[in-house]
Formats: sequence, C-alpha cells, structure tokens
Amino acid sequence: MAIINANRVVPLSGEDFRGQFERDVLAGLSASQKTLPCKYLYDETGSKLFEAICELDDYYLTRTEAKIFARSLQDMAVTLGDSVILIEPGAGNCEKAEPLLEAMDNPRAYFPLDISPEILLAAQHRIRHRLPDLEIVPVIGDFTSGDAWSRLPVSNARKVIFFPGSTIGNFAPEQARDLLERFAENLDSGDGLLLGADLVKDSVILERAYHDSNHITEAFNKNLLTRINSELNGDFNTDAFAHRAFYHSLRQRVEMHLVSLVEQHVSVSGRHFSFTEGETIHTENSHKYTLPGLQTLLRDTGFSPEKYWTDDKQHYAICYAHVR
Repeated sequence: MAIINANRVVPLSGEDFRGQFERDVLAGLSASQKTLPCKYLYDETGSKLFEAICELDDYYLTRTEAKIFARSLQDMAVTLGDSVILIEPGAGNCEKAEPLLEAMDNPRAYFPLDISPEILLAAQHRIRHRLPDLEIVPVIGDFTSGDAWSRLPVSNARKVIFFPGSTIGNFAPEQARDLLERFAENLDSGDGLLLGADLVKDSVILERAYHDSNHITEAFNKNLLTRINSELNGDFNTDAFAHRAFYHSLRQRVEMHLVSLVEQHVSVSGRHFSFTEGETIHTENSHKYTLPGLQTLLRDTGFSPEKYWTDDKQHYAICYAHVR
C-alpha cells in the first residue's frame, strides 16, 4: 500500500494559473449575461472573508454542518473505515478535515486540493503539528480540472473524497453531475464520498444567509473585482457596484450578483467592457437539494448512497456513498 511522492507539495505554476484566470474572466465578461467563476472568489483575502462569513449568525450553513459533525463524528469515522486516504477538493483552511482525521482509525494520508497556496500550506503546517504521523500532500490547483487530479500521489490504499460545506451547491445541476462523475472516475469500486449539501428551506432564511447585515458577504463578492484589478490590470470601481443575493425558487438556488449602479466602462488586461445601469455580473450560485434529489444525483453519477446525517430541522445533510 505504498504512497508515491507522499511528502511534498504538488504545485501549479503561477503563470499557468494567471493565464487561466485571465481567460475565464475575459470570457465571462464577454458573455451576454456577464459572469465570473465563483472559484476565483477564494484568494487569500476572499478565503479570510469567507471564514468571517461562516462566523455570522445569519450564515446558518457552517454552524448547522458543524453541529452535525460534532454529534455524529465518531459514527462518520466508523463508516469511513480504517487505513483510508482522505482527499479533500477545495480544502481551504482544512479545518473541517482536522477533527475527522483525528477521529478516523489510522488514516493513511490526507490530500487537500485548493487554488489558494497560502491558505493550504499554512493548514499543512498546522495539521502536521496536530497529527505528526499523518502523510499530508497539498495539491495546489483547480479540483474541477483533470490536471489537478492527475497530480495526486498514486496509492492502492482505499480512498474517500471529503466534500463538505455544500460546495456542490455552487455547481449547476449538469455541472454537479459532471463533477461527481469526475470524483467517481478518480476512485475505485468501494471507495467513498462524504458530501455536505444544503437543503431546500424557507427563502427568508436563505436570503439572509447571503446578504448579511454586517455586509461581509458584500465585501467578499466585491473582493473579486479588487483581485481582477490587482492581478489582471483591471480598473473596476468597486463603489460603482452593489451586492445582490436572492433565492430563485424554480431553480432552487440562491444567486449572487454584482450590480452596476451606473452606466460605465471597465478595462481588464487591455480589453474594454461596457455596463449599463442595473446590469449584473453573476458571481455565484448556491443550489439547494431535497434528500430524494440528492440521492438521485449520487446514483446517477456512479455512487450508491449508504447513510445520511441531518440536523433536527433538516436544514442540512451530510451523506456517505460508495462507488459501485
């Protein structure tokens, strides 16, 4: 059960990342409905702002998920089994994986994947201090791309993908299917997936979570424009945009937008883009699921659902499924 190249960081070159960032931003701003990929919200500043959002009373998701983990962590660890490699796409600061790894029976290794190297490498140092015998291999890259997965260390040990935080909700239904199929393709029969998903509920609760009274989500959303200015020679005036978040009941998702407050022109990497007053940049979706809908999604993408853990109000679910 050897792990190849187990004690090193697997990097993504800065030039490769900048080039992809630029291509995605220019393509998104050129579309009839301007859009920016939500994964770019999470640079170092964005990741810290998101951590602050998770502490807000309005943002029930992290708090509710944390209660489920606290109540059911040992049961989850038993369900995952022993001598497992835990793979976490979009790991961020890895704080959700730490207690799980500590509860698991002799985990073989931990492979966190993320596009923010500063946050990920700091987490590697922290976890190594807490779990010194654990093999940790950070992979810097985009977990939605095949390239990031191809750079994971090779091992014949049993693997479980850990995907908490309702990150699956950031993907449109067809994208979510593609992503889970990619997960299944990078696992073997019997390997597992531990997935967190936000559930459909009252729209007032949902909208308050994404438009908080402290305006931290607004800062998080606008930070993407600041990042474009810094990294892609943009000239966005962030004060000329407003944050908007609302629940689309038919699509069962919360949408986040940046709204142009005036008619204006913006330059990015030498390209010019025009905005009419009221025109929006669609920056993020957060899709909500029903338990039957989540079960169907897993079955359609190569998994067999085994077990669910929810809160008392059934606002949120964590599920375990294995690859057929």
